[in-house]
Amino acid sequence: MDKNRFFREATLSICGNLEIEQALFSVLRFLRGVMPVDRMSLQLYEQALKAVRTVAVATADEAKEVDILTPLSKEAQRQIEQKIRLKQAQPHLHLVTDQTDRIYQEMFRFHSIRATSFIVMPLNVGERYIGSLTLVTENEVFTREHVSLIALLKEPFVIALSNTLRYHEVVRLKNMLKDDNRYLFQEIRHLTGDEIIGANFGLKEVMAQVQQVAALDSPVLLLGETGTGKDVIANAIHYSSSRKDGSFVKVNCGAIPESLIDSELFGHEKGAFTGALMQKRGRFERADKGTIFLDEIGELPLPAQSRLLRVLQHKEIERVGGHKTIQLDIRFIAATNRNLEEMVRNKQFREDLWFRLNVFPIHIPPLRERKADIPALVQYFISKKVKELKLPGAPRLASDAVDILMKYDWPGNVRELENVVERNLILNPEGPLHFEELSHGVARKATVFATEETWETLDAVTVRHIRRVLSKTNGRINGRGGAAEILGINPNTLRNRMRKLGIDFGRK
Repeated sequence: MDKNRFFREATLSICGNLEIEQALFSVLRFLRGVMPVDRMSLQLYEQALKAVRTVAVATADEAKEVDILTPLSKEAQRQIEQKIRLKQAQPHLHLVTDQTDRIYQEMFRFHSIRATSFIVMPLNVGERYIGSLTLVTENEVFTREHVSLIALLKEPFVIALSNTLRYHEVVRLKNMLKDDNRYLFQEIRHLTGDEIIGANFGLKEVMAQVQQVAALDSPVLLLGETGTGKDVIANAIHYSSSRKDGSFVKVNCGAIPESLIDSELFGHEKGAFTGALMQKRGRFERADKGTIFLDEIGELPLPAQSRLLRVLQHKEIERVGGHKTIQLDIRFIAATNRNLEEMVRNKQFREDLWFRLNVFPIHIPPLRERKADIPALVQYFISKKVKELKLPGAPRLASDAVDILMKYDWPGNVRELENVVERNLILNPEGPLHFEELSHGVARKATVFATEETWETLDAVTVRHIRRVLSKTNGRINGRGGAAEILGINPNTLRNRMRKLGIDFGRK
């Protein structure tokens, strides 16, 4: 058979099937009329796992897609990594002897393959190794002519393997997206339920404001103490709006490291920085045609505040490392438990960003100011926790339980109430529930702490402590005996914290 005909018919066999295992089976049957091949397989080298992954196998009787990891010895790992570094492009012939490379000996032993000779063809895209094709004969011996014929099929196999890998990645991402959507839907139902507890009592004014602003695209600023349910109100705004079929993307501004904020919010292009192996859409882009919820907005560093202001003003972004301007159709909801006006005065929050966000502020009252909602909240949490804890039934409340709950000041708000209910169900699943710990001990101390007006803020305590340590080190941050070592944190982290808190740098 001349080489042109061989290439044409073999390529049709490879590219005439969408499934890689069927492509292998088809081309194997064709090749058996030309050479003594008994088995073909496609492999990838998983460098992180130090193992070879077989993805498809074909024999004279069957073909199948597989996912088998073959562990390798240190010597076999060294040999295969050396071959990849050498960037061999052409197929090579091996006779099975005692001198055969360890990588192939271990592969054949692991898969119980009996071979007399084999051909290995590296599959590269440019200079990047993506895998290899192995042909095995069990009784006869391949020749140099067979190797030259197999070399003609390098490009078709590269295309077939690349398409398979991309297809698997799409399937993996699709399955992840399904799982994420299922999880997010459950979270939304978990957060919002069929109705918001207190909508007709303690949160009546809040819900009236929600109905006023939900149909608009104006930014909303949710204000309130930790645990009051700001995320629940943000959900209610989004799902009462015309954007309810779009994405609802939540960002906890205080939980993202400062070095990753731009990448998380704006996304990045492939190669934008070390580790940026592929293009990534940021949170803003994911919220297009929907709503983005910026929780703990007061924790956002000043440089990031400046970039957020541009997004608010122009509704456009650029990915990190990119030059293309991406237009957005996005609604902003922000939330904080901090006093942003005071932060503006202390130069810790941009005044122009504050004006942009403070278009429609909604103050969510703490639980101690809407105690009429406590009985309904307790019943809701009991029903919820009974299901979560898999209890046989809902225990009853003791006769004085509601009075105890109503007298407590709830420094942790609704979140604390939920935790108290769960703790009592764990300790006394059969009931009745007394909540006696709220009338004395730790709970009473917590109330004093929450209502005492002379207590300093956490930031003030932190500033005082850092300045005391700096005074001891004469302003030195780095090195042995420096402030960073005394405080047990990285010097750069300490500088960022000092900058955020307005503490001056420099030795004294």
